[in-house]
Formats: sequence, C-alpha cells, structure tokens
Amino acid sequence: MRVSRVQAAENRQTVINVASRLFRERGFDGIGLKDLMEGAGLTQGAFYKQFASKEDLAVEASKRALESASTRWSDAAARNPDDPLSAVIGFYLSADHREERMEGCPIVALGSDAARQGPDVKAEFEAGIKAHLDVLGRFIAKEGKGSRDKAMAILATMVGAVTLARAVNDTDLARALLDAAAALVREAAAA
Repeated sequence: MRVSRVQAAENRQTVINVASRLFRERGFDGIGLKDLMEGAGLTQGAFYKQFASKEDLAVEASKRALESASTRWSDAAARNPDDPLSAVIGFYLSADHREERMEGCPIVALGSDAARQGPDVKAEFEAGIKAHLDVLGRFIAKEGKGSRDKAMAILATMVGAVTLARAVNDTDLARALLDAAAALVREAAAA
C-alpha cells in the first residue's frame, strides 16, 4: 500500500524521534536498523525510503536530541528567571537526569560515540555544544573572552560529572560527584 507524502513525512519524524532516544540509550552502534524501525512501528524496508543511510539518520537524530536538550535548558531557565543557571544546574546535575538515558543529555550519552562518527554527526554535536555555551554565556552575563572560557569550563564540568555519575553503580558516589560539580559550577559562575 502506498503511503501519502504527509504520512511519509510523519513517519520520518517518528523515526528521527525514536532514533534520538534509542541512540542515547544504546549508542549509535548499539542498535540496528531493524530494531530502530520496529521501535518506530515501521518496517525495515521503509527506512531506505526515508534515509540514505544509518549515518544520515544519526545526523538527524543527533540534531533532534541536541535541540531537545537546549529546549530543556531554556525551559528550566524560564521556571527561574531570577537565577536561570541554578535552575539548569538543579535539573542537569540531578539523580533524575543521571537516570534519564533515553531523554537525557546527548552530549553525555553520545559524546564519545560522536567522536568516532563522520564529519556530519560531529558538526551537529559542535553546533549543539556551541548552543549550550551560548546559553551558559548568557546566564553568566559577562562579556568577553573570560565569560566564554568560563562557560566552556562549566559545561565540561557538568557533562563530565553526569558521565562519571552514570558510569558507577554506587548511588552515593554518583550523588557526591553531581553535588561536587554543582558546588564548583556555582562557585565558578559567581567568581
């Protein structure tokens, strides 16, 4: 049965959304096309009508995941406009975010995988990282190179803390890593 253009476009978006979540949970190479398409409720044959390759999907899914992450930062900041950085720190460096493998930060979930991908996937990650740095720069509210450097150090600390917290079984150690990073980020932002 032939699928309408509208349905085909909806199917493509569904596949991108599902891949965005499943790649964060399992990595780019941790899931095959068959399972990705089943997750989207479609057949594997439909994949090649939508995407040139799995890498093509990885690019689109990375973009979607990074846009979602930026939206979450903006939403957190909007809930506390008087102290947007604290709001972002509060959700990002939390036990809940540590456990959000499918919806959590794609930089944490896929950063090391992205480093082994082609230039198009890396370009999406670069754009996403720059967007996060821009947001942090606005939160810090200082102009010039110093604020950009500070934003880079803060992002690296936050991503590193969540990465380490996810890598351990000991929930007390995970919590301590997140709490230490939160204190350091607040101190750095205030300096």
